[in-house]
Amino acid sequence: MTNDPGFRTKYGPCALVAGAAVGLGAEYARQIAARGIDLVLIDRDEGPLRATADAIRAAHGIDVLPLALELGRLDLVEALAPTLADRQIGLLVYNAAIGTVAPFLELAPAHLDAMLAVNCRAPMQLARALTPAMAQRGRGGVILMSSMSGNIGSAQLAAYAASKAFTLVLADALWAELGPSGVDVLAVQPGSTRTPGWLSSQPADAEQALPVMEPAEVVGEALAALGSEPLVIPGELNRQGAAALAALPRKQAIRFMSRITAALLRTDRR
Repeated sequence: MTNDPGFRTKYGPCALVAGAAVGLGAEYARQIAARGIDLVLIDRDEGPLRATADAIRAAHGIDVLPLALELGRLDLVEALAPTLADRQIGLLVYNAAIGTVAPFLELAPAHLDAMLAVNCRAPMQLARALTPAMAQRGRGGVILMSSMSGNIGSAQLAAYAASKAFTLVLADALWAELGPSGVDVLAVQPGSTRTPGWLSSQPADAEQALPVMEPAEVVGEALAALGSEPLVIPGELNRQGAAALAALPRKQAIRFMSRITAALLRTDRR
């Protein structure tokens, strides 16, 4: 177990991780558990979610509750209320997303609604439900997973990139509003990370312009930044790339990002 009693004091005794079955969400769960914090893990994929919960419970001896739940449902907060009533959530990590790479005109209106529900409404509503108690206690944390795609629009990523821009701005505002109450808020903008969702989006013969990070590296940097910054872009090369992109005229940046996404196959990532 990680020797970090200050982290548990600040963000314990229980954390809620949404989108926790595999990839970055599962890695957040593992690293938070290593700090001695109990977990509520939410994902729609029950099998992988339970496997992750069982492995974490066995490794760290903490209480882990897996909940197979569709995060896009309108009554998400109400559905969670009975479970959370007797748990003190000190940390919210929202990692779930629908990430579809496809031309905008090929996306059905219902699919766009689902993306908004999972990527935007759910994290906002969970933050609204859980942070009042954190603010009253004078401690707590919220981590919202944005994306580097949320900085610049790109062909084939219109809805997904826009939803990640929403997440970024939401986290910025909550950082300013909740910080004086002792609640730390962090937006995380990872680059290419070796997760099942990322792997499913890559053509078999794709060549990577930048190194691909491992989930443990991304999560480690995120947890280290919580409480000190409103935003972290894990990986020095990713930070340099984001700075270079921001320095371009916007139309050049959009065209550059669009050339990159043009090489991707249509994928539906959660």
